[in-house]
Amino acid sequence: MATSTVEDYLKHILLEEQRAPGERVSTGQIALALGVAPGTATAMIKTLSDSGLVVYEPYSGVHLTAAGGQLALHVVRRHRLVELFLVQVLGMDWSEVHSEADRLEHAISDRLLERMDEILGHPSVDPHGDPIPSAEGFVEMVALPSLLSCPLSTPVRVARVVDQSPEFLRLLERRGLTLGKTLSVVTRDEVSDTLELALTDGSALSLGFRAASKIFVEETSSRAQP
Repeated sequence: MATSTVEDYLKHILLEEQRAPGERVSTGQIALALGVAPGTATAMIKTLSDSGLVVYEPYSGVHLTAAGGQLALHVVRRHRLVELFLVQVLGMDWSEVHSEADRLEHAISDRLLERMDEILGHPSVDPHGDPIPSAEGFVEMVALPSLLSCPLSTPVRVARVVDQSPEFLRLLERRGLTLGKTLSVVTRDEVSDTLELALTDGSALSLGFRAASKIFVEETSSRAQP
């Protein structure tokens, strides 16, 4: 059985690969994501390479092997199902489950995980809109526009939030921009780096480009209203 450290490294390599398909992940990216020194990350990556879980080329980066990718997807599946279970069954807020899932993803058994999946109705996304890999290790990555790139004056629904820090998620709650919320982008001002949003309740709000880049949406016709 892989250690929690091995699982953490593989998970973060997978997430970086998903953000930039086809590109190798640098040791610096991994060290930053895990909060360790670059030398520590390099040493662990060499161990993963010796175990056949990654392919590592010094000064070029790393990518997962088929075996490493399957293990990483299983870790991500555990993490995202735990998050959803904490929200839907235990009633926790979506802003507080990420750190809890980071701990629990290494502890629960496969039997418990599949029971949770059954109770939740075999969901496809977690509370933040991230896709949940299947038990067979398949994940459907749907390309979605962010609020920075979606069409103007077109109804869209918040489908995914990629910044899962508690502070950012609480900001979205205060602004009414939770998952499933329908809105439209009225204008984008390149000079002030702000955009104006119109919500379905008739209210309007401004949002900075940086925050908007972390919110991905889908046109309302793409999925039935929750």
